[in-house]
Amino acid sequence: QVQLVESGGGLVQVGGSLRLSCAASGLSFSRYTMGWFRQAPGKEREFVAALKWTGSSTDYADSVKGRFTISRDNAKNTVYLQMNSLIPEDTAVYYCAAGLGAVRTTTAYVYWGHGAQVTVSS
Repeated sequence: QVQLVESGGGLVQVGGSLRLSCAASGLSFSRYTMGWFRQAPGKEREFVAALKWTGSSTDYADSVKGRFTISRDNAKNTVYLQMNSLIPEDTAVYYCAAGLGAVRTTTAYVYWGHGAQVTVSS
């Protein structure tokens, strides 16, 4: 059974940092593109960042480029999202996902975690 479990969310002040982790089990982790998405109340789920299985190709939403960094440790079956210079607009539930297709499209991802709440207070 495939599981993706996010951790590291919480409450942080504007300008602060958080690091999200997503531990994967039950899949050949190194073969999958790993992505992070987020969903704010009343809004659709949106792409945040993705890292292809090779570990050398990343993609970021314009809204987080330069502030967020995605990385992976295939030996630990874990993907990370380092979030710096957080702003209130980053407040959302963050989901990690594993897929094999286009990195920005939710339908390309086969497996999803349950999400981690990130709240940025002003």
